[in-house]
Amino acid sequence: MAAPAYAFTISRAAEILGEDEELLWDLADDLEPEDGCLWIHGPNDQQTMPFTDRGLNSLRERISQHKRSQSSPRS
Repeated sequence: MAAPAYAFTISRAAEILGEDEELLWDLADDLEPEDGCLWIHGPNDQQTMPFTDRGLNSLRERISQHKRSQSSPRS
């Protein structure tokens, strides 16, 4: 498998998906590299989470699951 040529920051992913960045942080917490989620480590322990196209699709799925669970009646 070839390495991705580009990735989207979580801020850009939020724009593309039309969702809140904080929600994406919560939903992406346990995504793995094979799900399209990477980590970039910068100076001074700075970190950011970018997403490949596969990562955007993984987030779409999780957003859909999250919304379904929020709208389902609770017992």
